[in-house]
Amino acid sequence: MATDPLLWGFHAITARLRQNPASVQEIWFADNRRDGRLKGLIALAGEHKVRVHPATPDRLDGLTRGARHQGVVARVTAQTLATDIDAVIESAGDSLLLLVLDGCQDPHNLGACLRVADAFGVHAVVAPKDRAVGLTPAVSRVACGAAETVPYLMVTNLARFLEQLADGDVLTVGADMDGSQPLYDIALRLPMAWVIGAEGSGLRRLTREHCDVLAHIPMSGSVESLNLSVSTGICLAETRRRLPA
Repeated sequence: MATDPLLWGFHAITARLRQNPASVQEIWFADNRRDGRLKGLIALAGEHKVRVHPATPDRLDGLTRGARHQGVVARVTAQTLATDIDAVIESAGDSLLLLVLDGCQDPHNLGACLRVADAFGVHAVVAPKDRAVGLTPAVSRVACGAAETVPYLMVTNLARFLEQLADGDVLTVGADMDGSQPLYDIALRLPMAWVIGAEGSGLRRLTREHCDVLAHIPMSGSVESLNLSVSTGICLAETRRRLPA
């Protein structure tokens, strides 16, 4: 069991059962739960002939090292996603849409960004290796299955990667609260990449300098900034409104 990854939480396990049931090896559930949500998950597992086992809450805590598992843990086989950003860019061609996260360190934000990326047809999410969270079980739980459908690729040098995109005529648009143009006024075209800054600090100086244009999201209320994943959702939704997949 130690060689296989684990998923936990109802959303993550249900999404995997629906997207790729053959990859779910077995499921443990808390033996002190008897609610309708658990019954629904067990029924779905039964439809796909996935074994389910009762387990004590202590055992589930041990499997997940104390994470908030909601009383369900699954052993799964790793799914194969693209691991080469150049291959992703070549395969997508002129329809390429990337999400570049300049230092997302919160697993909940990354999971939400992956979920939004899946919803709006992003070909890959790219992040720097040195200041970003990896694909943890917590990320997978929040992503509700999107961590298994959208490649999350880390690059050594983000500025150099943005230069590579420019050389390939990929439009890079940075979301920045001090951006010179409102989101709704900028000219969008594919292939393109949205570049979103880290929680709190925003885009780094070198990252801003390597974007073709910096755009801000117009705000009408008293709040000065938005959560990273919320900003991502607004930018990607506007992109797909104008440039359908």
